[in-house]
Amino acid sequence: MTFPESTTAVVHIDLRTGAPSLTTAQAVRDRVAEQLGRAGLPEPDYPLLLVTDTPAGLTGHQLQYELLSNYRAVGDTRILVLLVGSSPGSYAGGEEAYGPDRRLVRPATLRASTIGLVWAGDLRSARTALERPEPDDPASLAVLVDLLSVPDVFVRVLEDLGGLPDSVAAPGVQLLEQDLPPEVRDRAWRDALSRFAGEDGGGASPVTLPPAARLPEPLGALVSGREGRPHGHRQPNGPADLAHRTCAESLDRVDDDLVALRALPGLLSPARREALESDLDQARGHLDEFRALVERALQGSGSGAAAEAAARLGALGLRVPPAESAGERVGEGLRELARTLLDEGLALRSVAQHFTALAGRVEPVPGTALLHRLDDHSEEAVHRGSATEYAAPPRTPAAPLVLAGAAGGLGGLWQGALLPLALVVPVVFVAVAMWGARRLRTGRRTARWTVGPRVAAVAGAVAGAAAAYATAPPAWLGVTGLLAGLGLTAEAVRRLWRGVATSWAAGRGTTALRTALDGLDALLAELVREHWAAEERLYCADAARSVAGMLRATAAAADAQAVPEPAAPAGASASGPYGDEDWLSAPSALEDPGAETAHDGADDGDWAAAYTWESGPSEDRDDAFAAPAPENPYAAPAPADPYATSAPDNPYATPAPDDPFAAPAPKAASADAAPWEETAARTPRWLDREIGEGGPDLVATLAGDLRATVMVAMKPYWGAVERGQAGALAVRRTEERVRDVLSDARHHLWHNGVLAPPRHPAEHRARTSAAGLLGTDSLRVAELMGQDADGQAVVQLSSPEQGSLLSRDPEAARWIPFAPRTLQGEVETAWHKNGSPPPDGALWTSSGRYAGLIRLTPLRMGVVDTVLPRQSRGGSTRPDHPDDSDHTDGARGTYSSAGTETGGDEGW
Repeated sequence: MTFPESTTAVVHIDLRTGAPSLTTAQAVRDRVAEQLGRAGLPEPDYPLLLVTDTPAGLTGHQLQYELLSNYRAVGDTRILVLLVGSSPGSYAGGEEAYGPDRRLVRPATLRASTIGLVWAGDLRSARTALERPEPDDPASLAVLVDLLSVPDVFVRVLEDLGGLPDSVAAPGVQLLEQDLPPEVRDRAWRDALSRFAGEDGGGASPVTLPPAARLPEPLGALVSGREGRPHGHRQPNGPADLAHRTCAESLDRVDDDLVALRALPGLLSPARREALESDLDQARGHLDEFRALVERALQGSGSGAAAEAAARLGALGLRVPPAESAGERVGEGLRELARTLLDEGLALRSVAQHFTALAGRVEPVPGTALLHRLDDHSEEAVHRGSATEYAAPPRTPAAPLVLAGAAGGLGGLWQGALLPLALVVPVVFVAVAMWGARRLRTGRRTARWTVGPRVAAVAGAVAGAAAAYATAPPAWLGVTGLLAGLGLTAEAVRRLWRGVATSWAAGRGTTALRTALDGLDALLAELVREHWAAEERLYCADAARSVAGMLRATAAAADAQAVPEPAAPAGASASGPYGDEDWLSAPSALEDPGAETAHDGADDGDWAAAYTWESGPSEDRDDAFAAPAPENPYAAPAPADPYATSAPDNPYATPAPDDPFAAPAPKAASADAAPWEETAARTPRWLDREIGEGGPDLVATLAGDLRATVMVAMKPYWGAVERGQAGALAVRRTEERVRDVLSDARHHLWHNGVLAPPRHPAEHRARTSAAGLLGTDSLRVAELMGQDADGQAVVQLSSPEQGSLLSRDPEAARWIPFAPRTLQGEVETAWHKNGSPPPDGALWTSSGRYAGLIRLTPLRMGVVDTVLPRQSRGGSTRPDHPDDSDHTDGARGTYSSAGTETGGDEGW
């Protein structure tokens, strides 16, 4: 038997306690909707109903079974009935009385392909022979119901029951539960929320976006198009191009005049300096005209639509390239960027900073915002750049100094009466300095000439005279040295004049004007780039800021979830065992809160708490199979915290037994005792518990689960971004969804443990091992699942009397080895290393904390008796007469499945 739907939630209904309130189809539907709705789940197309009852309740609750089997849904309703306890016995012709467990009588309503029965006559939870727990021990039954509530296990058990006679079997189990202590799980959850949200640094630390090539295609095109477009911003022969070309040509003429001035004729004749100054003044005028054009362009592009601004720029001879398809799929690009950054492990607030930085990089800057930068290229700025108009030339190079010293030394080889000729070279250097300063004189200021060459010439002359005094050279050598010195003097003067003229021209503004022209043109190019795809970039910037705000709101919601709830004041009333405190701090799977909980009403939302009904003589009760109603596990959260889910009642709380043969209650644990040690003696013998202290990957894995879950919650928001509707309403709705999924993730963690992936796992990210999450080894899981089906690997949940009713054919039993899907890789690797063959039909569950073996043993032929009710005289079997469906009297008989009347006036 196969089912078309994937696993979903299992709805539990306890007919031992809730049957009186389920007398109409609407009551059944309301009960199912209540459990699903408060758990945040929709109504499934193929409902899974787990019903807990007693063997006697099969006929006593026939009306309820008819209503459940007729539950209306899109697909088939699958029902798994878990029977607990012994059959009340049956009679054959009133002559031979059979003891309990001799026959299982079921109504024909339950004989359907989508319904199966599991009969656990005795949960066999005693660990020693001295213990006397009840056959329906509440703590053990809670674990069994918890196991069958795993959707994968439910479907597999129901499928295997379909292949057995009468779809009835007696279970045998051996389980291993791997989990964390509640305080470790609570601390890991809060640490994961804090890591997921990140620290609020106030935007003090800047972030660096990835290069444009690594950004998603739409975003990379907008960033690179803004920052890397070529300088073809001027239309050929347009007004801007003509103004720029005229100014550039004037500066080119100034450069030519400067080359002429730097030659030695420029030192001798004033005409070259005059030509330079004339062209320089003309270049200043052309630069002012170009600057005025740039100012008009900046002022004319600061208002109006992008098309109007582009038209005004075109009138000035500027060319704005078309946007083409740069603005398409911006929403997809933002979503992909968020996914990439989150997959890299960045916190939400860090991702928000990246989106804020992206908005700053793509947002267009209006031209009016660039007007203040014109001051950097104004005439006053040019004059400020040339304020040292007659400043000293730059540091004299070494070559003129060496030449001056050598010239002075060669010209100083004189002695005696000819010694004054040694001053010829120094005098020439002094005269050239005075003449050059006068040539570059402006107004009453003269250019300052460097004194280094003059000092070098004098020092060389003194050195030459001293050498001549010591060696007494001939006169021809002095003449030759003087002529050579004058030649060196001419070369040194040429070099010095070139440097001084260049420095003087730079002080007059030649360099500053060229810099101003280039700066104005660059400002014009930046203006054109800012107008490229202005509307698309503005939309992208607004959307990126909206996403950043959404991410910061999500981080705030995560911070709110991470804050521990204040403890309830002493003496405060509570609706459950844990009151209003955070259910994450409540005891875990098999932990007893240490106090009994009073139950009343007929609500069976908390299926496990219903098993804590007192054990005692049935005659002391109004209904031998009735139990106080449990609290609802999906109770609405307290109004003080709209994001917290209500704390479910402890499903495994066991009241003090009244049975004198029951095992003594464990001693109260000390304040330092671990709750796991306190509950070790109360676990059934077919359940082993392996408690870890948390692995190194626990917090990182939980944080990754939160990222994947939040991305799913934000999926509708990305659609709003793509449609351009990411306003306040979309943000508010997304915040509500985020809070819901965070609460759901916390609920999933508590009820399914950390091994089970969340409802929306990251498909591309492999989940880590049990050692990384729990700090435990999966070898025990591999050994337990691989145990031989020899009957010794499991504990049969049947009483000794019921054991004689089981099939003796070892091949008839169905075995279900199962474990969480997260451990599949580790377990299969362990089997491969040990050389153990993998078991047939291994089941890998998507949720749950348990791993182990389930054996379904069929009953012998003839043990299950299917009966049909018959209206003989009087009475009514209509659904609107609940009294007639809850019991029988002399007016009703029954037919067996073979059509033979078996009851008559004796009733069932």
